[in-house]
Amino acid sequence: MTNEIHVEGIELYAYHGCLEEEAKIGGNYIVDVYMTVDFTKSAIEDDLTKTIDYCSVYQICKSEMAIRSKLIEQVCMRIHKQIMTKHPTIISLRVKVTKHLPPMNGDVKKVSVEIKT
Repeated sequence: MTNEIHVEGIELYAYHGCLEEEAKIGGNYIVDVYMTVDFTKSAIEDDLTKTIDYCSVYQICKSEMAIRSKLIEQVCMRIHKQIMTKHPTIISLRVKVTKHLPPMNGDVKKVSVEIKT
């Protein structure tokens, strides 16, 4: 049996971007994590150790977002890799990083990147 765990709307302030101003000013980001797992045993036994701890996923996202990168693609890849490393029982994983109000020559509310396995 497979089940889904979604940790959505992780709001973080970070300093990613190619422009020097972004390194100084920073911006708002949202991280969404979608995991396919088998949490049958944890549901039956009411045991956190037999599923994915949401706090662990949050901490990974927070830690990786704190490391400056020029590209959110790199940040997304690091988050994905760390979650898979820390939680090898995950069957499939989708991580999405959204940057709000990117500095562009136009009215753009957000840009997102996503990695799926």
